[in-house]
Amino acid sequence: MERIELLAIAPCDSSQYLRPFRLHYVQNGTKKFWDLMRTHDSVSILIFNTTRQCFVLVKQFRPAVYMCELERQNPQLFENKDKHDFCFSKYPLSATVGMTYELCAGIIDEPELSLEETASKEILEECGYKVPAASLRKISSYRSGVGVTGSKQTIFYAEVEDSMKTNPGGGKPEEGELIEVVDIPLADALKFSFDESFPKTMGVVFSFMWFQNNIAPLLPKDKK
Repeated sequence: MERIELLAIAPCDSSQYLRPFRLHYVQNGTKKFWDLMRTHDSVSILIFNTTRQCFVLVKQFRPAVYMCELERQNPQLFENKDKHDFCFSKYPLSATVGMTYELCAGIIDEPELSLEETASKEILEECGYKVPAASLRKISSYRSGVGVTGSKQTIFYAEVEDSMKTNPGGGKPEEGELIEVVDIPLADALKFSFDESFPKTMGVVFSFMWFQNNIAPLLPKDKK
């Protein structure tokens, strides 16, 4: 997972996941425009393993994070905005700079499935637990990337036991997924949330806080 080779930038003429466009509009008599990117809405799931009293997260390489770090360390490479097909092999960075800890998640691209069914499917594929869709608890939904995408993500809460683990997880290799399943002990969750040495999404921090306010008070004292 930590070996990245033959890195190069090229124009993106089409994509099944992204659709860029420029919106022109008039607001209070002033002409404006805004560059947007349409993406799929998505679901994410806070998974808590009651057998081992830990949260189940996923860790994976995110090219966007990697490229932001590459530009931060080598800003001169991006000075020529018209140069799309530049090879970065002379400026290698470890793939670890692009690794992030995240909630199990997935895009909504099968309209015949409910949000709960989509979430259940993602839990099985990414983390290996078989969770009935009916057992999922909705936490909330929010708009992510409001400046660029405006897509909606719905967060669910799922409790699992070791006996519900049916496969190692890791995602679908045929779709290019390479996911590591990571357990975060409940006792370490708050420290982990604010430790910047572990790059993570805001969904992780938010859901851990939600758990502390809504689930942790109901746990037996010896489990907290």
